[in-house]
Amino acid sequence: MTDLSLSVQYAVDAPDLPRWRLRGWVKRAIAGARTHLENQLDIEQVVLTIRLIDEVEARELNRTFRGRDYATNVLTFNFDPAPGTETIFQADIAICEAVLRQEATQQHKPVLDHAAHLCIHATLHALGFEHETDDQAQEMESLETEILAGMGIADPYQVRN
Repeated sequence: MTDLSLSVQYAVDAPDLPRWRLRGWVKRAIAGARTHLENQLDIEQVVLTIRLIDEVEARELNRTFRGRDYATNVLTFNFDPAPGTETIFQADIAICEAVLRQEATQQHKPVLDHAAHLCIHATLHALGFEHETDDQAQEMESLETEILAGMGIADPYQVRN
């Protein structure tokens, strides 16, 4: 059993993204990661802060930390574990609510489905998953798709008309 500490900060009004909903998505991501890695990922504790932000803050964070001058949908900032605490995963997650909604509309997806995907994607990053190489991307996208399917959400990587 993983101990989860979740803090949610609202820099924007997002009544359809309450803490309980975000917490449920995070828990599904943790369970999915464990199952995917056949319980080889030792997760004692997960400490996350999810901050729902506007486009100005998203752009500033993306520019400052990634050198990219645009508002992005989600960013995950992992904290390196202190020696002896490798089973404790800590991260800050910033989700740009406006970009999330724009993307959902452009991709013809329900907003909550896209929000679930971004939350799960960011949580997997917090647990050490990456998509820098093709193999990593395939593994991460497959896991995301599997977790979302378990929630009745369509494959987010399928092109929709």
